[in-house]
Amino acid sequence: MSGFVEKPEPVQVPGLTHLHTGKVRDLYQNADGDLVMVASDRTSAFDWVLPTEIPDKGRVLTRLSLWWFDQLADLAPHHVISTDVPPGAPADWAGRTMVCSSLEMVPVECVARGYLAGSGLVEYEKSRTVCGLALPEGLVNGSELPAPIFTPATKAAVGDHDENVSYEETARQVGAETAAQLRQLTLAIYGRARDIARERGLILADTKFEFGFREGRLTLADEVLTPDSSRFWPADQWQPGRAQPSFDKQFVRDWLTSPAAAWDRTGEQPPPALPQDIVDRTRAKYLEAYERLTGHTWS
Repeated sequence: MSGFVEKPEPVQVPGLTHLHTGKVRDLYQNADGDLVMVASDRTSAFDWVLPTEIPDKGRVLTRLSLWWFDQLADLAPHHVISTDVPPGAPADWAGRTMVCSSLEMVPVECVARGYLAGSGLVEYEKSRTVCGLALPEGLVNGSELPAPIFTPATKAAVGDHDENVSYEETARQVGAETAAQLRQLTLAIYGRARDIARERGLILADTKFEFGFREGRLTLADEVLTPDSSRFWPADQWQPGRAQPSFDKQFVRDWLTSPAAAWDRTGEQPPPALPQDIVDRTRAKYLEAYERLTGHTWS
């Protein structure tokens, strides 16, 4: 069992039609047919959307995505039209809203991996492959791969796992030409972002993108290169053979699996509320990631 511990009621805004409540984002459509994406402060772990929010998280994700869209503009167009808050929307939407073109979305999570971690590590330990791609012997948790790889996944509903799929299965689903474009763009964007992060003392271990078609051209959508969609590690603490310290919600995961939470992640009960110190430490990590990547002080 998983999903929302407490699913929020969508905010009703004149002129907007509510389309979807996701783990983090609420999606609306305006009268022009554009999408209005609002990043909440919700956080998720172990396929649950938790009852406790992380203050400013949605604004960090939005501001960081916008910064990355600018860094990547020569590689791929993006879907953002404006960041104006729609008339009649709550004041809290400021800084967490993106008005975006409606795209014909590709039903694939485009994952790039430069290091071995997460589900890739699990598969490698079983078969020495990731998404069916053979990798050399001797790699461990956190190892840098010989070269970045494209490892697509199917996009899951709230409460379900994304499922890794082979490149061949991706080509079967979306067509050989689109699959080749997705792989080329994903690895090109990863390479640019990896180099930018490296200049700032961070390792971009892996990340995922979403694309859609606008007038026949693949366009970058949703959030980009945030701590929610990517693994960023401090380069000076990188040590293959163990789990790496991370700029994400690792404090949340660690607390939920500790005796202090008294929660069985394999059971039927939803996870408990987070203690304030875990909330504060997690918020600080998101802000640190933003500041180190962009060079801007959070305000």
